[in-house]
Amino acid sequence: MQHNWQHKISHHAQLGGIETAVLDNGPGRGNRVAWVNTGAGLRFKVVIDRAMDIAEAFYDRHSLAWLSCTGHPAPAPAPTGGLSWLHTFGGGLLTTCGLTHIGGPESDEYGERGLHGPISNTAAEIISIIQPDPAAGRMDMRLTGIIRETRALGVNLEMKRTISARIGEPVIKIFDEITNRGNMPAPHMLMYHMNFGWPLADEGSQLMWEGKWTARDEASKTIFHEGGSFKTCPPPMPEHAGTGEAVAVIDIKAAEDGWCTAGLHNPQLQLAAVLRFKKSQLPWLTNWQHWGPGEYVTGLEPCTHPPRGQAAARKDGSLIFLQPGESRRYELELELIQGRDLIKKTFHDA
Repeated sequence: MQHNWQHKISHHAQLGGIETAVLDNGPGRGNRVAWVNTGAGLRFKVVIDRAMDIAEAFYDRHSLAWLSCTGHPAPAPAPTGGLSWLHTFGGGLLTTCGLTHIGGPESDEYGERGLHGPISNTAAEIISIIQPDPAAGRMDMRLTGIIRETRALGVNLEMKRTISARIGEPVIKIFDEITNRGNMPAPHMLMYHMNFGWPLADEGSQLMWEGKWTARDEASKTIFHEGGSFKTCPPPMPEHAGTGEAVAVIDIKAAEDGWCTAGLHNPQLQLAAVLRFKKSQLPWLTNWQHWGPGEYVTGLEPCTHPPRGQAAARKDGSLIFLQPGESRRYELELELIQGRDLIKKTFHDA
């Protein structure tokens, strides 16, 4: 940190750290959560009982995430089909989708799969909480847990998730390791559903990403068409009431070091959220735009596949299969930056 705190504090929480709690009211009653404070303006809530996803997130006085009308209810861990996933989709800064299916509901000879899979409705087993220790020169903090998509006599995938931050830096780091703990090959698909809301997402805010893109469907072409202003957030759109939306699937461009950069910049606030991930791990990005009145959100969603479902990935040969004991690793970083020159340089260099 920049400030001279030495010999002036008695507890690390004066600078930042992790505080765990249990919610006691509303549909999320009983959910375990962890508030993470970086001491650099960024603080966010990890919902431990929802796959260690991230709900509320703030930078200084500004909210970053879109929160749906459902809030974050207690998990519904039983297998869910159709669109029932939406009943507990709280939005938040991060909702994890997978681990075996991303996309709409479908059914075939391999089984029935609901929207975006069951992992976000699964509680984590926390295996470690590491607090910062400024007096010893350790400014890092991290929370690690195990989340499983499993059933008897079937798929047994384990996600070991670590969310880390550092006192004095407005950065969230996520490291996931997906391992097949079963005795047969398991299909694998993964998407990080990052949801940005007001005031970061507002009229005139700029979406920042580069790469070849396609509109997901005909309805999406109302926004995603050549010459369109689809990288500028519009006013609320009555035609997006209910299920109205537009989606682009992007073959995201990577820098020479293999890292991809995407983000959202609000020029009025001079604030940007910058998302970084590896092309070799997450080769695709989905940009979801849902500008419904009172339900105003855009999603930047790094993923292993376009979210068209397991059946389509099987058909085109892109579906990943993890062999028994095999693991895959994923890294993401979200940084908050301020200032016109720094924001311009960040996205220009990317």
